[in-house]
Amino acid sequence: MFARMKEDISSVFERDPAARNALEVLFCYPGIHAIWLHRIAHWFWNHKALFIARLISQTGRFLTGVEIHPGAKIGRKFFIDHGMGVVIGETAEIGDNVTMYHDVTLGGVTWDKVKRHPTIGNNVVIGSGAKILGPFSVGDNSKIGSNSVVVKEVPPNSSVVGIPGRVVMAGDAPSEKPDLQHDAMPDPEAKAISCLFDQIHALDKKYQTLLTEYEKLKEELQVK
Repeated sequence: MFARMKEDISSVFERDPAARNALEVLFCYPGIHAIWLHRIAHWFWNHKALFIARLISQTGRFLTGVEIHPGAKIGRKFFIDHGMGVVIGETAEIGDNVTMYHDVTLGGVTWDKVKRHPTIGNNVVIGSGAKILGPFSVGDNSKIGSNSVVVKEVPPNSSVVGIPGRVVMAGDAPSEKPDLQHDAMPDPEAKAISCLFDQIHALDKKYQTLLTEYEKLKEELQVK
């Protein structure tokens, strides 16, 4: 247990340059507290002590502002930065080395008692305010942009932005340590402008082709 707690604290230092020492992380990081309380609640949930599990979960919500259903499955080195407003549903599954910022929701879109929340792969970064809704997977090494609303499956090694979320960048697997800098996230406005320039270029080529054909046709008619 203590080895796991030590691992959680070290993951904060890996991803938050504001962290100064272990004592500060231990007492001043609500994301860490929320994860530790969830592990206790999840243990009770798995042992069918459902009321105690929910009570611990609600206590964690009150203390940290992070609501994690005790039924959710969470992997190693999960880091919630800032924490406030995070909601993780009952059937959500989160892989290893996932980073999540404030106001993120892993929600469902049905009231049926089935798998209704997303499955998050390993090494995923989820920006603040993002909403991931439904029983689909977000592939390993993917990035979800801030305030995106994702309602369909995300391939591995992808970047998603917008409402609804759309893949704007996909590539090969990144290095072992994911780039968490803000500048590493795709700029949707720059992407849109780039797409407009591509369309203008394509239209210009079509115009030049039509102009050439017109000149040829005009010469042929003059010869006749």
